[in-house]
Amino acid sequence: MPKFKITDKKKDIIKNAVTQAESKTSGEIAVAFIKESSNYALYELIFAVIAGFIYFVTITLFAHNIQSWLQSKFWDYNTAYLLSFYGFSTFLFISAVYFIANISYIDRLITPKKVMKKKVRQRALRYFIESGVCYTKKKTGILIFISILEHRVELIADKGISQKIEAAKWNRIVNHIIEGIKKDKIAQHLSNAVSECGDLLAKHFPIKKDDINELSDDIKVLEK
Repeated sequence: MPKFKITDKKKDIIKNAVTQAESKTSGEIAVAFIKESSNYALYELIFAVIAGFIYFVTITLFAHNIQSWLQSKFWDYNTAYLLSFYGFSTFLFISAVYFIANISYIDRLITPKKVMKKKVRQRALRYFIESGVCYTKKKTGILIFISILEHRVELIADKGISQKIEAAKWNRIVNHIIEGIKKDKIAQHLSNAVSECGDLLAKHFPIKKDDINELSDDIKVLEK
């Protein structure tokens, strides 16, 4: 998937789609982006330590060569120099690998997909509560949650909606959003997805005269 930025222009396009979709339903639609749903530091550290162990084993195979090189550099050479080289270079190698493991592409390779899926789901559910989507009067809130690092989209519908609309329809909408991210057309595809959510909600939860907008239509970009 290509990298993409959530510019103000894109946010305005999506926000307008949310406002339009909610104009025909009493349901509420919230959209949020987050850079990553977890830091995955444990997996980055494990990867770095394993790489460091492999590095240490490899350099021990060249102990004689390393020792000869150190002897040529230090007149007062002793075995402590060799041990120090092993320890310090291994530490530097582990640190460098840990730094590299923080690159998004590497992070996705070393972290199990099941773990990422679970973390995104947990973060989406947390925001579902934090944002107040779960507190709409008739339980008719929808959250579209996009986690960029993991390349995952979660669509959470409150129980008032999930009882009337089958999950397969939400899955189709999620796949449409993912396709838009892949094609670098996130604003267009997400706006279409929001409109489709509005159409589905309007069938079961049409707008009423006394309807009020319970949630802001602003597109949220979360830091963590």
